[in-house]
Amino acid sequence: MTHKKIKFLGLRRLAAVLLTAAVLMTAGCGESSGNFAKTAGKSDTITDMTSQALVEDMGVGWNLGDTLDVCAADRDGDGIVNETPAEGEKVDETLWGNVRTTPELFDHLKADGVKSVRIPVTWRDHLSDDGNNTIDPDWMARVQEVVDYAYDRDMYVILNIHHDGGGDPDFGAWIRTDAPGFEDVRTKYKQVWQQIATYFSGYDEKLIFESMNEVGFDTVAEPRAYEMLGTLNQDFVDLVRESGGNNDTRHLLIAGYWTDIEMTCDEKFQMPDDPANHLIVSVHYYTPYQFCITGEERTWGTDADISRMQGLIDKMNVNFVSQGVPVIVGEYGMVSTDVESRVLFSETLTRICHDYGIATYFWDNGSEYDRVNYVWRTDGLIEALCEAIAS
Repeated sequence: MTHKKIKFLGLRRLAAVLLTAAVLMTAGCGESSGNFAKTAGKSDTITDMTSQALVEDMGVGWNLGDTLDVCAADRDGDGIVNETPAEGEKVDETLWGNVRTTPELFDHLKADGVKSVRIPVTWRDHLSDDGNNTIDPDWMARVQEVVDYAYDRDMYVILNIHHDGGGDPDFGAWIRTDAPGFEDVRTKYKQVWQQIATYFSGYDEKLIFESMNEVGFDTVAEPRAYEMLGTLNQDFVDLVRESGGNNDTRHLLIAGYWTDIEMTCDEKFQMPDDPANHLIVSVHYYTPYQFCITGEERTWGTDADISRMQGLIDKMNVNFVSQGVPVIVGEYGMVSTDVESRVLFSETLTRICHDYGIATYFWDNGSEYDRVNYVWRTDGLIEALCEAIAS
């Protein structure tokens, strides 16, 4: 969601899949950090397809929101951490009120027509303080388990770094800093991504890595802020490409500036260099803010509303798709409960994007899809999404 938005212990699988250890290289220095990344053990064959063809094949997309992306955070901006685990327990996927994810969830989603799933993951509560930011093996194994629920059902999966960047730096969001601390951020960023990339290196093209979620640097001048984001995105591409397995050609999703369409279409935003030419740009769509985020506007669908949506997606087409850079709208959604408006907004965005070869992923924090009874709460929504991509 936009950087202004406030987003809404069960069994831990032991890391039985831990196999060969690969030494994690400390970011930017070429020396062994002593941190060992574990491989998830997949050895699937990656196929040769363009990133544009991959995006066009994604179909209906959906976010497993407020689940693996949970964290102990100041979610309402009042200076107090809202949810924390019980004493002696770890942060887990149920912290923000959702149920533990099951394989059956993905069976039902796929049966309903969902072909692609974005699985946001927050890592900050699961990193060691050993100087290497070693990821808790139990957390890594659980992330893999959920990824496999979708991947093994032949669904596309987007895996990212989520609330490690964002709006609460005083409570743990670390991909957000003034320029003097930026090299420390780069080091930590590389350490975390090196582990993730190595662990999931054997998956085929159905697994896409996304560099980060909504990140910008508002406390520094804009040219430098764009440069900082560009540096992290380039670091991401470089380390993934060097991490072995299928990662030399894996399709990578590059976060736009705050994933905001207009800011990402600014000439100051630059896509990284990639020898594999397998990059996709990521933006989010929460316009108008009053309808999508605050609920001040309950309905949507006037000619002006649709024209505004068309104009913003046109910008992505002109600046990226028509220039050979595929686009994914990694999140869109609204807080309005007006059924007609919810369906029309979602269907219209999906159709406009589909016409340009852009994939869209509905943001669901647990309020849209009932993860216990496996039903959609908005009548006609999934049917409209499937219809929007049918032609």
